[in-house]
Amino acid sequence: MAKSRFEYVREFERENHLLPQTYIVVRVDGKGFHRFSQVYEFDKPNDIEAIRVMNDAAQEVCRQIPDVLMAYGQSDEYSFLLRKDCRLYDRREMKLITLFSSLMTSAYTYYWNVAHPNNLITIDKKLVVFDARAVVYPNFTVVQDYFRWRQADCHINNLYNTTFWALVLKGGLSTSEAEQTLSGTLSKDKNEILFSRFGINYNNEPEMFKKGTVIVREVGKSLASDTPVEDLSNRQLQRLDKVMRKAEIKVYHQDIITDEEFWDSRPWLSS
Repeated sequence: MAKSRFEYVREFERENHLLPQTYIVVRVDGKGFHRFSQVYEFDKPNDIEAIRVMNDAAQEVCRQIPDVLMAYGQSDEYSFLLRKDCRLYDRREMKLITLFSSLMTSAYTYYWNVAHPNNLITIDKKLVVFDARAVVYPNFTVVQDYFRWRQADCHINNLYNTTFWALVLKGGLSTSEAEQTLSGTLSKDKNEILFSRFGINYNNEPEMFKKGTVIVREVGKSLASDTPVEDLSNRQLQRLDKVMRKAEIKVYHQDIITDEEFWDSRPWLSS
């Protein structure tokens, strides 16, 4: 690249390289998604087609970025776990978050428009936008607790929303009246309202709604290794990349809070 007297402006650029040998989780969130759901007329409390679009978009992110081992999504958010030895963009934070947010935004737009040809995302209505953050975690126990936290949040939010919209759509309450009715209630109270007033057994609600969506790159136990990436030969690195790209990406709606088998059967997530 030719040099010029204007090149000094590069001195103002700053890069934040995320700590090596730590677990990176990138979480993308919808920006102004409540308004987006109103404009595009989502069903309440859960729009299954919108959830499927989120899941399709997240799977596309996993396909495009082989370093993603696992992802978890609920509502308008998705969290992506990168390999501990990930060297994508030299672990530069700004590069990573812009990559994930832009890829999720474009993938969501594409899959939405394929699924909703009569309700396309257009600039004159409202665009879908995702932002992102990257957080590093020191060990895999904390990573597990992070994903457990997100699934617990999914359960809490879905139980509230299911009860709230039952009061509004079936009980005839206004939104403010429904909020007042649920103020200070516990999970058992919401379950009782659903069952006694509307005959809804929350346990029978779809697992996708209650537990969110888990996406796993099922690379197999053979990939697990204690050898750092920097110690691998070029041939081994090429094999690793090939295995990651060809690995099957599977979708689950299951418990990851108490089901230790989910974690124990996938040692490559930690190594």
